[in-house]
Amino acid sequence: MSSVLFVVSAARTWTLSDGTAHPTGYWAEELLAPYRVLTAAGHAVALATPGGLAPVADPASFGADEEDDRAALAAIAGLAAPLDLARVDLSEYDAVFYPGGHAPMEDLAVDQDSGRLLVSALDAGLPLALVCHGVAALLAAARPDGTLAASGRRVAAFTDAEEIQAGLADRAPWLLESTLRERGVVVEAAEPWADHVVVDGDLVTGQNPQSSESVARALLERLA
Repeated sequence: MSSVLFVVSAARTWTLSDGTAHPTGYWAEELLAPYRVLTAAGHAVALATPGGLAPVADPASFGADEEDDRAALAAIAGLAAPLDLARVDLSEYDAVFYPGGHAPMEDLAVDQDSGRLLVSALDAGLPLALVCHGVAALLAAARPDGTLAASGRRVAAFTDAEEIQAGLADRAPWLLESTLRERGVVVEAAEPWADHVVVDGDLVTGQNPQSSESVARALLERLA
């Protein structure tokens, strides 16, 4: 059995370009589907957030099964009282996973503790998976000269086209796909809302919520 660290955003709002605080959080499916896949395979999951703050699910991430999904999230041990990311010892884990939602655009994209953890994971070849806006966390994983540890690596991430279709692109302070490309990360985009996973060595990334389970299964293969 392996131990997987879920790094979850603790942001509850995303500051838009006009200064509006847009309600957000982690995307429920992007946390719940991988959690189910990994724990069903016998792996242990620990959760950490910046400051050890309890994360919240984006209200928009719930569909027809909202009551069941909220109950399932409430039953996840450690989600209501996560570890403080700054105190996490990466050597205690066999893999790391980042769910998305717009929340990581607010905190994990600039969080230094998360950035250091990601640099260490990438340099060590530790299995690392990120999905949707969770890929924004790679923007904080910079080396002393300012280059990203993921520069030159191939990833999937929430695309500019998807952000436009979701209705927030014109108010977003920055767009994930464009910003990753500008920083030297190679984004391989599929059609909007396609289940699309990119595997580059031990780095596994997914484009959108539809890719959540596929990302988890690709991570499972690296833990086998």
